[in-house]
Amino acid sequence: MDRTETLLTAPAVTAPPAPPAPEPVPVAAEPPPPRPDPRWTRPALAVLLLATGVLYLWGLGASGWANSFYSAAAQAGAESWKAFFYGSSDAANSITVDKTPASLWLMALSVRIFGLSSWSILVPQALLGVATVGALYATVRRWYGPVAGLLAGAVLALTPVATLMFRFNNPDALLVLLLVLAAYATVRAVETAGTRWIVLAGALVGLGFLTKMLQAFLVVPVFAGVYLLAAPTGLGRRICQLLLAGLGLVVAAGWWVAVVELVPASARPYIGGSQGNSILELTLGYNGLGRITGNEEGSVGGGRAGGGGPFSGQTGWLRMFDTEVGGQISWLLPAALILLVAGLVLAGRAPRTDRRRAGLLLWGGWLLVTGLIFSFMSGIFHAYYTVALAPAVGAVVGVGAVLLWRERAAAPGPVGAHEPGVPTEPVPGAATPGTRAGRRGLLATVTLAAALAVTACWSWRLLGRSPDWYPWLRTVVLVGGLAAAVLVVLAGRLPRRVVPVVLALGAATALAGPAAYALQTAATPHTGSIPSAGPAVQGGFGPGRGGFPGGRMPAGAQFPGAPGSPNGQFPGLPGGTGQTGQPGGVPGGLPGQAAGGAGRAPGGGGMGGLLDSRAPSAELKALLERDAADYTWMAATIGSNNASGYQLATGRPVMAIGGFNGSDPSPTLAQFQAYVADGRIHWFVGGGGFRANGGSSASQEIAAWVAETFESQTVDGVTVYDLSSGREG
Repeated sequence: MDRTETLLTAPAVTAPPAPPAPEPVPVAAEPPPPRPDPRWTRPALAVLLLATGVLYLWGLGASGWANSFYSAAAQAGAESWKAFFYGSSDAANSITVDKTPASLWLMALSVRIFGLSSWSILVPQALLGVATVGALYATVRRWYGPVAGLLAGAVLALTPVATLMFRFNNPDALLVLLLVLAAYATVRAVETAGTRWIVLAGALVGLGFLTKMLQAFLVVPVFAGVYLLAAPTGLGRRICQLLLAGLGLVVAAGWWVAVVELVPASARPYIGGSQGNSILELTLGYNGLGRITGNEEGSVGGGRAGGGGPFSGQTGWLRMFDTEVGGQISWLLPAALILLVAGLVLAGRAPRTDRRRAGLLLWGGWLLVTGLIFSFMSGIFHAYYTVALAPAVGAVVGVGAVLLWRERAAAPGPVGAHEPGVPTEPVPGAATPGTRAGRRGLLATVTLAAALAVTACWSWRLLGRSPDWYPWLRTVVLVGGLAAAVLVVLAGRLPRRVVPVVLALGAATALAGPAAYALQTAATPHTGSIPSAGPAVQGGFGPGRGGFPGGRMPAGAQFPGAPGSPNGQFPGLPGGTGQTGQPGGVPGGLPGQAAGGAGRAPGGGGMGGLLDSRAPSAELKALLERDAADYTWMAATIGSNNASGYQLATGRPVMAIGGFNGSDPSPTLAQFQAYVADGRIHWFVGGGGFRANGGSSASQEIAAWVAETFESQTVDGVTVYDLSSGREG
């Protein structure tokens, strides 16, 4: 056997065997005694992590505040410990973001230490990405060896949506790291039936809930099922341990929820995204089951029977491969599915505790359960959510490729031979080509070749969606991938020094497409609430990427089938009609709105919009900052993104009326009038206001009252009202 095949077939380093179980159970045949990793392992891992760090940190500051919705909350948390704890949008604690705050805690601490800047907010996300790649390597390596771990880590690092989200400040970066760490703890627990490890896995998933709520729980049935199947101890003990793990999950996730629910509403900020000021409502509704059913009161997406909303795309089996999502995650998804099925077939009737099968079930279950829910959820869905699939895709590809190569190398005859002329007749005690071992080797060889060929063809198709973007790359990937597939079949007849070249060609062509997308993503600034990786694609929402350019929605954007929208337009959104009586429309438009203005609310008058924020001009900034220290809120405006631009530019609290969509009942008209009467708000800034799919009309009532009560002035196209000037005479 040549050196390359020796490395690929070397057994993984495993933990010491578990102590005898209290009751007899079947025990799987374990790998041979562990031996040290090859000397090249640590340098290769260092190169992988260093390259990942460069990819994720390169030009990071170009994205500015990235998602200003979360950047403003990080700024608020750095100013106020109360805002830090609750995840408030402003330091005066008017309303929280519409997520649990764990990811904000990291950013706010960084801002407290290093000051407010793009780097202090985004660098923690990049470091989370490097840590995730390292954690995935460590998890896969334990059972399948360093080659599988390195391949899994490389696939994750180069997945375009992973490059995007580990350079962005959405909660997904921390969520993915916590889930990979939970998978590592599950693997350790399965090895020794260790109670502490499985409880730790539950606690890590609980912390994932504090990062992005119920999405973290999608892996729970998979992790629990794998442990229940494969842990080397009795059934009763396994069940008791899983109950303890569930308790760990509840404690880790529930302590913050309990505090928020027990604190009187008057003593804490309003819970953004809810209609009843309840974190439980937010958890189970807008950010929970509503994402599955589409029943998300107060949202601007979802609610479309049979297929998502204007920001969600069409539901169905092929959603992960469609125009909006395919280039983000699906490059190696067909290969992962092929390798998963083949690996499980090769596992056959292995003992219950067989680690090879357990690992495939863990990563394959993660991939299938999460992928199917993403494919069929009818509520708000964004393509960047699929970063949660990237570790599973990487692990299945790494594990499946190494397992099948081992089977291929172990096969007798031409399939297992290494050089031309090697005798193919059987030797004493060896399997013959017609035996089960020979058939397994042939199946492994054909499956590897098929996975490579399918990957090359699918990459060619994905690259074709951007026909003007390096068109030559399509041909290189297709020809190289098909050639590598043929050479894999013939590898047993090739000189041994050629085999590493074949393997390198196969890996390079499989990763070329996603790597090119990842590099383009790293070289492109991303801002707004719906970022998307890669170049412009034909049939996407807009130019620039698969979503809106820079996360911004252009004026007049069309949303086929948007609920309640004539001719596909989405009233109340930038470019919508905003007519009286239509969802999201404000009678006569929002106060002070002037006609026109790309990306502004109907009629203009505001600076930001639903999905993005903009920095105020120097003149407007100077006006807003006048006597700002004398007020609780320097200004108030409708919508969190509209407010975040002013807050980040001035460092002063700005009240986001109605939360993200402007549809939360916070504050009510009576509360806002009381704030004004008490002299707590200086300015009201026009613009914003996006109401669809139900929700409160409080923001519209406030806007109308301000327009009727106070005089307006226009500064650089933005209409503002001085709330300290008294009633109009």
